Amino acid sequence: MNLENTLAFAKRQDEADELRDFRNQFLFPKHEDQNFIYLCGNSLGLQPKVTKEVMSHQLDNWANYAVEGWFDGNEPWMFYHKELKKLIAPIVGALPVEVCPMNTLTVNLHLLMVSFYQPKGKRFKIIMEGGAFPSDQYAIESQVKFHGYEPDQAIIEVFPRKGEDVLRTEDIIIKIKENKDEIALVLFGGINYYTGQWYDMEAITKAGHEIGAIVGWDLAHAAGNVPVKLHDWGVDFACWCSYKYQNSGPGGISGIFVHEKHFSNQDLNRFAGWWGYQENKRFKMEKGFIPESGADGWQVSCTQVMPMALYHASLQIFNQVGSFEKLRNKSIALTNYLEFTINEVNKSLGTNQYTIITPQDPASRGAQLSIIASQNGKQIFDGLMENHILGDWREPNVIRLSPVPLYNSFEDVFLTGQALLAITKKILKSS
Repeated sequence: MNLENTLAFAKRQDEADELRDFRNQFLFPKHEDQNFIYLCGNSLGLQPKVTKEVMSHQLDNWANYAVEGWFDGNEPWMFYHKELKKLIAPIVGALPVEVCPMNTLTVNLHLLMVSFYQPKGKRFKIIMEGGAFPSDQYAIESQVKFHGYEPDQAIIEVFPRKGEDVLRTEDIIIKIKENKDEIALVLFGGINYYTGQWYDMEAITKAGHEIGAIVGWDLAHAAGNVPVKLHDWGVDFACWCSYKYQNSGPGGISGIFVHEKHFSNQDLNRFAGWWGYQENKRFKMEKGFIPESGADGWQVSCTQVMPMALYHASLQIFNQVGSFEKLRNKSIALTNYLEFTINEVNKSLGTNQYTIITPQDPASRGAQLSIIASQNGKQIFDGLMENHILGDWREPNVIRLSPVPLYNSFEDVFLTGQALLAITKKILKSS
């Protein structure tokens, strides 16, 4: 398709978009009675309009049933997570039994590492991407210390080549093979939060398994954003937050994946709690932990009903879409158009004011472009905010813009490009 930097073209794309009406199911932030163009779903997704209704329903259950709500009503809390499991599984390419909504992301990362980071002898190292999100870095540092190792000895970080912004898959695989006798765990983020690079999860998982390592993924920026096939790729474990591309609200509940191949492994360590105990015997209150089958056996505390309700509201919208492929196709088209408009800004300015550090190949990115401004980056970002365009600033010099297919439009992208050009001209002229 020949892209055009015109409002008429953007409107035609929106008119032809089979997902266009889903935009009306979300609430947009306002300033002075004007909606923001919201391009920050990579940080916090918008609130679905149905969220209040779903939450109100659970508040009514609490009011009407009190403690009996665990077993009474049309959605007893005791089993509420099972409804979510059916809706989560297609989003991450899993079987329902392999997923469970629970806790928050870094808590789940720790719980899963208790089971899947088991250093022995000279095989004690963890390999990860350099520049991972700080929470992952801290979790991994503390886990290796817990096992008696120093982080600089036990953690292998893979960085881009000098002068490059993103990692090459071959460099990751080479580093895995170079340390094949020492790596116990391969643990990457599915999409790097800073650059927006989507790693080749299938190839990296295969490389990790070929050297006898366990492979896990933090899908904070990938779940609900790009199509992943955790079961088919043989991933050992994964976890994610749900408040970014899955719109479950600030600090929303997390989810975990454990491949079914591990369900019968009695040698896995785990930090146990009552809610992970065998469901049909849980209320006998007996000693001796017996895990519930599947991912549910990694639960520790009881169902977080209200956070699950927020997540459930958004998951129902994903279910209405019917096919993640539809979301992915629109995501590619929107992100391609955003890339085009930014390049058009550079052409109009006659300079390379903006450099996109996110990979150009759609197969290596999701609904995010990370942009470096050669001059006045923070001032330009603030200018976008003043013009009702809400993106995300990351130190020291990156503007992240994320056109989300559920609620963003081609017109959003076009207007962002026009605003970016006008703001840049004004700031550069005055500087």
